[in-house]
Amino acid sequence: MIESLNEQLTPIKEQLVQHPLYKNIGSTDDIRQFMKSHVYAVWDFMSLVKKLQLDLTTTSLPWQPPSNNSAARLINEIVWGEETDVDKDGNSVSHFEMYLNAMHQIGADTTGIEGMLLEVQQGNNIFDIIDQAGLPTYVADFLRFTFHIIEEDKIHKIAAVFTFGREDLIPDMFISMIKKMNRDNDQDFDQIIYYFERHIEVDGDSHGPMALQMIKNLCGTDPIKWEEAISASKSALERRIALWDGINLQITQKEKALS
Repeated sequence: MIESLNEQLTPIKEQLVQHPLYKNIGSTDDIRQFMKSHVYAVWDFMSLVKKLQLDLTTTSLPWQPPSNNSAARLINEIVWGEETDVDKDGNSVSHFEMYLNAMHQIGADTTGIEGMLLEVQQGNNIFDIIDQAGLPTYVADFLRFTFHIIEEDKIHKIAAVFTFGREDLIPDMFISMIKKMNRDNDQDFDQIIYYFERHIEVDGDSHGPMALQMIKNLCGTDPIKWEEAISASKSALERRIALWDGINLQITQKEKALS
């Protein structure tokens, strides 16, 4: 069934890889605009990661063995890499914090995401936070989808959204473009370059294959679970396309206004 899942998702993945957003980003301001919206996808991804860890491993006391040892091992390895990786200077840091540091480095606006984190720390309801944050519709819809999936509490669907909401679909040409901008401008992009290269390296070499194996473990031979996992994966990719569409429109409209 994993072959069928990959086959059905390939056309949608291709839309992401070929999205015009990448070609329309041509300045430091464009990168800042991209990161200002994309950071929410980097952040909510960690809630999917932690939900999987909560459900697949033992996090209560007294401790008991996990019911699915293979899935527990997989998610523990993924959490270790996503939550406590190393940055370009060798410091232990989550991928989200790595991204936030990159935003600070190039002067991208972090007030929105930092305000949301403050609301979360105060214990407010996530859907109320999203509704009241004044986010662009395409960002708010992206976040609502993630947290509705988590709230639905079907672990195989959460694993599917986690697996196909990753950064490994960002094409090499996008990173090459940022590297060129880094060479041609005074602005330093080394932290965001490191983030994307590190994320894609880890996703492709280990986390991606591990996540696919986790879906196989969780769906097993249940056709209903496989159908739901495929549907959730499609929705996750479609939400990412809608996010890219929204960011792309903002960038292109701003360029038209300036011309």
